[in-house]
Amino acid sequence: MKMITMLGFVAGALTTISFVPQAVKTWRTQHCDDLSWGMIVLFAAGVGAWLAYGLILSNPPIIAANAVTLVLVLLIAAMKAVFSARKGQGSQQ
Repeated sequence: MKMITMLGFVAGALTTISFVPQAVKTWRTQHCDDLSWGMIVLFAAGVGAWLAYGLILSNPPIIAANAVTLVLVLLIAAMKAVFSARKGQGSQQ
């Protein structure tokens, strides 16, 4: 494997792994009020664009990193939606 490809995989792995602690914390605490929908939506759109870019270029590091990051961001968004809905139901009862 070329050194530049290795660098791409390392960079992608580091930035992707950075979302794991947030996803785990969100799952454990079931609290994510501090995460704004604006940030989540814009970040997911950007990651989706990077994924499309990687697919167009057939660039494995870009594809792998952004596919996994997109899944993590969508999981966080789903947890935010579910946990916010539960919180809203609790205050109405």
